[in-house]
Amino acid sequence: MSGHSKFANIKHKKEKNDAAKGKIFTIIGREIAVAVKEGGPDPANNYKLSQIIAKAKANNMPNDTIERGIKKASGEMGSVNYEYCTYEGYGPSGTAIIVKCLTDNKNRTASNVRNAFTKGYGSIGTQGCVSYMFDEKGQILIDREECDMDADELMMIALDAGADDFVEEEDSYEVTTAPDDFETVRKALEDAGIKMASAEVSMIPQTYVTLTDETDLKNINKILDLLDDDDDVQEVYHNWEE
Repeated sequence: MSGHSKFANIKHKKEKNDAAKGKIFTIIGREIAVAVKEGGPDPANNYKLSQIIAKAKANNMPNDTIERGIKKASGEMGSVNYEYCTYEGYGPSGTAIIVKCLTDNKNRTASNVRNAFTKGYGSIGTQGCVSYMFDEKGQILIDREECDMDADELMMIALDAGADDFVEEEDSYEVTTAPDDFETVRKALEDAGIKMASAEVSMIPQTYVTLTDETDLKNINKILDLLDDDDDVQEVYHNWEE
């Protein structure tokens, strides 16, 4: 992963998100509602809910807000029906983009996502057209400045819990896992008192694309900004080396 600072991207995202914290909490609140509806309110017996709670904590969502969201979802199971949907497409110079959404109106979402690609001179493709370029993995990022633990000790905790890999970067540590092992590894790090900058099952590019043309850079930023502003969009994965 050297040369592709995912942590820098996370910090950049968090800085942007801090200005719209309410939007992030709304997005996570929707995910909590769906997870509770599908698997019940107990994270110990609902793997999906436990994953979303980990994501909420990594985004500094207060515990009482998380608990309130679970209780609300438990009491209003049929109030709103959200559906997951995924779009795949291409940005400038063949960059690959995956957009994961959670919506109560798929027609609206499809139109908005298509509009974002069109305005950035990209194109929506068919299902599976770019996802083969990514690997689904659990990914945990830790800010070196906020971690007092020795790197070797941290690595052993992660690997002993079932992590696939541990990488030291200049500004961060990256722990990757198989999707099924993610929660076990995340919990082991949490129990060890490790603060995580990001913890989620993610789509990690197998290779990255570098853009140098000014127009290409303007267009991909246009696509990503429009998607970021859409409340229906949960996650955006791409292979552009920012």
